[in-house]
Amino acid sequence: QVPLKPGRSLMDWIRLTKSGKDLTGLKGRLMQVTEDELAKHNKKEDCWICIRGFVYNVTPYMEYHPGGEDELMKAAGTDGTDLFDQVHRWVNYESMLKECLVGRMAVKPLAAPKAAVLITLLFVGMLPEKKLLHASAKDLTPRKQFSSSLYFWFCSYDWFQTESSVTIVIYTKQKDLNAELVIVDCQDKQLRAEIIMDDHCFLVEVALYHAVEEDVTVNIAEKIGKVQISLKKKANLHWKMLGQPLESHNTFIKHTDRGPFYRKCKLVSKTEVTHDTKLFCLMLPKSTHLCVPTGQHVYLKQIIAGTEVVKPYTPVLPFLPLDFKAPSHCDGAHLYFMIKIYPSGLFTQALDHLQIGDFISVSNPEGNFQKSQAEASEDVFLLAAGTGFTPMVKLLDFTLTAVSCLRTVKLIFFNKTEEDIIWQKQLEQLAQKDARFEVQFILSQPTKAWEGKEGKISSSLLSECVQRSRKDSQVLICICGPAPFTEQGVQYLMDLGYSPEEIHAFTA
Repeated sequence: QVPLKPGRSLMDWIRLTKSGKDLTGLKGRLMQVTEDELAKHNKKEDCWICIRGFVYNVTPYMEYHPGGEDELMKAAGTDGTDLFDQVHRWVNYESMLKECLVGRMAVKPLAAPKAAVLITLLFVGMLPEKKLLHASAKDLTPRKQFSSSLYFWFCSYDWFQTESSVTIVIYTKQKDLNAELVIVDCQDKQLRAEIIMDDHCFLVEVALYHAVEEDVTVNIAEKIGKVQISLKKKANLHWKMLGQPLESHNTFIKHTDRGPFYRKCKLVSKTEVTHDTKLFCLMLPKSTHLCVPTGQHVYLKQIIAGTEVVKPYTPVLPFLPLDFKAPSHCDGAHLYFMIKIYPSGLFTQALDHLQIGDFISVSNPEGNFQKSQAEASEDVFLLAAGTGFTPMVKLLDFTLTAVSCLRTVKLIFFNKTEEDIIWQKQLEQLAQKDARFEVQFILSQPTKAWEGKEGKISSSLLSECVQRSRKDSQVLICICGPAPFTEQGVQYLMDLGYSPEEIHAFTA
């Protein structure tokens, strides 16, 4: 992020979009935009960008963009979809830029014959065979006890019913399928079950034939990759079919190609952690099965002044255990978030003003951290600045309980003042109880009474604090904080000889 001029906050942008001012320069007219036309608008004073087939005049947004004008200019006059997805796929650009919409990109004719395209998609597992045969809702109608299975390259599913229940069984053929890889939501008579397999996911999404109770039971047979979803019928009626397939039903695509999916979670508690940081506890709906993997985050979404605003947050544990014996598994009912409340922060102020019992929209998990990155590590270093500490909480839990070859795990925690340090006493107590764990607090604005280290992240400081326990030990270094902190830290670590494979930077 870059400092913005006064009067250029997110709230100021929302006010401008609602002022009635013509932000496109087209006086309300929408147009089809060719590649040649798009390319002409590539200057700061005249900047158009295409995102997912829609073209926006982002010229008036330049001074309001938190990442600065230079970031927007990287996509000036071009299709910026890939760049947008790399940096902030979670942002609801349709809502933020709706008053800047110029129109759609002109569609090019497909070069490849239709049959060839379909054959290619089938070969890589992107379409079911029945798609070629024009599958319809009839495919969800049972014959005798089970429905006809819809086979993908990797997945298939069946369903059956009793007088009081409906059960959907999904077969993935994936070994070691666990609770973190299965996300199920049932709301407003719609069932959505997403199975994550590496960087792809399989989706079952159906408008159910009849209403069901809130309670949803999910059982996972990990060794054979089978997921069983049990629903209770509201009325003991015979279902003629499972339901009507929704648009994304029975698809297998890259996980990042799916848009974020949200469910509403109830705020059940807010607890003060430091003078400006609070622990929020959200309750998941009874009809949701969701476990956020270690090292991943979700997006919280709120409507502020009529505009959807979204921010990424990493769930934490409700407290820091002082005796890590077994990995902490999610209880399936709650999510906890450590959130710093900024005096001028539009989103965090809105969160802080929520009352117990209010609702917050929470997305599916995102992130590219894999536990396998830590499982073979002997030395784990966690570099955190401020609330960049949040992904480190579950990492501490995982490394101290599940990494058998672990020698040391060291948290290097940067803050401005001592009162900013999250869970200081608990971390100190953990270091006393577990010989493998060490914590180093570093302050940039200490008082005279501070006896610990002071300063900001630097090459000399990291060379002192980040050292292998032995010459050729396997190392993992995780870093999270404000963008400049993370970027500088990664560069310093690489200058010190650590490889990109040994460094994981948390960004969202």
